[in-house]
Amino acid sequence: MSSQSKLRYQDFRAPRAVKTLAEEIRRQAEKLPHPLYMMEVCGGHTHTIMKYGLKSLLPEHLNFIHGPGCPVCIMPKERIDHATTLAMEQDVIVVTLGDMIRVPGSRESLGQCRARGGSVEPVYDPMDALAIAKANPDKQVVYFAIGFETTTPMTAVLVQLAEQQQIDNLYFHINHVLVPPAMHAVMSTELSLVNAFIGPSHVSVITGSSIYQPVVDQYQTPVVVSGFEPADVLESVLMLVKQVTEKRAELENQYTRAVTPQGNLAAKCLIDDVFDVRESFNWRGLGAIPESALRLKSRLAGRDAEVVFGPVLPTKEIPDHKICRCGDILRGIATPTDCKVFGRACRPDRPMGSCMVSSEGACNAYYRYGGLEDISIHE
Repeated sequence: MSSQSKLRYQDFRAPRAVKTLAEEIRRQAEKLPHPLYMMEVCGGHTHTIMKYGLKSLLPEHLNFIHGPGCPVCIMPKERIDHATTLAMEQDVIVVTLGDMIRVPGSRESLGQCRARGGSVEPVYDPMDALAIAKANPDKQVVYFAIGFETTTPMTAVLVQLAEQQQIDNLYFHINHVLVPPAMHAVMSTELSLVNAFIGPSHVSVITGSSIYQPVVDQYQTPVVVSGFEPADVLESVLMLVKQVTEKRAELENQYTRAVTPQGNLAAKCLIDDVFDVRESFNWRGLGAIPESALRLKSRLAGRDAEVVFGPVLPTKEIPDHKICRCGDILRGIATPTDCKVFGRACRPDRPMGSCMVSSEGACNAYYRYGGLEDISIHE
């Protein structure tokens, strides 16, 4: 099957298509000169792999490694501490997406902060922050923005609307991070086994696939941008296997039905209008990565919560819990089952680490689907 998939959309989960791909992968993998350690950068791919038992369809020398592709999982404790500190300030309302509510900071999560009186409003649509600010003109509303390049344009639109409508009580705590610098950080880790990447799809719809070319060139590591369905992921694995057996290291795009080399130009213009690249950002598990996140442009400093509320915000970086191995998991040097507290002291209903919190987290995926032995797709 070529990268220009001939499957109809409704067939991307069809057992026959999935098993045909798996059989071809097994045939081609016999030619591999060494084991393949494929990092799927996106948490959505991790859940597809686990939910549909894709690993069980592959030979043992093909391995999935779960990367730092969950924006909730990579959020360091000190950033959560910023949010909980602001939520306890008089006349301040913190607004954020629902996934952030249970992420543990050094003291508490936003949910725990809310339970003891903090003003926290979880939302599913960033535009709700605009409505909350309008409805509370006597309050200072802080939107705690998170996400990779996928969600960044929505925050940019929200900032523009606040400016246009002169909603002066809406501020932004920006935690938007960038995928390529994280891939470079993974490859620079001495213990990393990664020798191939399954590139994220939603991110690539915005940025375009060409942003991964420097990773390919610098490390001679193949990258295939993949869709989210089981057949997408397996076709991407097949493309990676073929690259290695043919002694190639190239950037390929399996997800041609949504991703182009240049991406969404309008969305990228929105981002460029509102944001600049930070000098550095601390990633949970990966540490400080240069030029790996965004911040508001200096002309928007009056809306930047880190500037406006800077005097009350904690500045110390907080290490993860010593028992939790979320950091090692995000770097690709451990799996969730290597962690002593996985499924015991750390579960989705009481997470110790951020990888267990989000629906895109690797630990969450292993907890939900780790018992699957074969593909759970039925005719």
